[in-house]
Amino acid sequence: MNMTIQDATPADLPGILVIYNDAVLNTTAIWNETLVNLANRQAWLAERNAAGFPVLVARNAAGEVLGYASYGTWRSIEGFRHTVEHSVYVRSDQRGQGLGPLLMQALIERAQAAGLHMMVAAIESGNAASIRLHERLGFIISGQMPQVGCKFGHWLDLTLMQLTLNPGAEPPIA
Repeated sequence: MNMTIQDATPADLPGILVIYNDAVLNTTAIWNETLVNLANRQAWLAERNAAGFPVLVARNAAGEVLGYASYGTWRSIEGFRHTVEHSVYVRSDQRGQGLGPLLMQALIERAQAAGLHMMVAAIESGNAASIRLHERLGFIISGQMPQVGCKFGHWLDLTLMQLTLNPGAEPPIA
């Protein structure tokens, strides 16, 4: 497959919107039940860019968005500033073809280059494929939270996973 991973541009937002809304409608990967519009994704990209957080897209040779990944603030209190939470989504017709690991690896490299310490994943516990992907990339399960969400008329359990980005790094002095 001829594919590139690059920083997202405003031109990628319609493709990102389709992937996001498909996940809202058809999966428990996003616990949001409300579809969003292009203005919402424009604001989201602007927020990520302003905060210095990457939004990466996988594009095919025709320029179509096949998937995207980003990370952002995990918790807003300053003590957590070296930890980020990430998201990765692949277009429904492209799942299982190796895009998720490629996007994740690129995102991890960006976080390491930014000097971040920890990357957190919050995954619906029934999403075995995502949990396996994260384990292959070195994430460890650090928590299980039963019935903390609901979607499609079911309680959802949350698996928390984390990856130390720069093992052995000393915490900075404030």
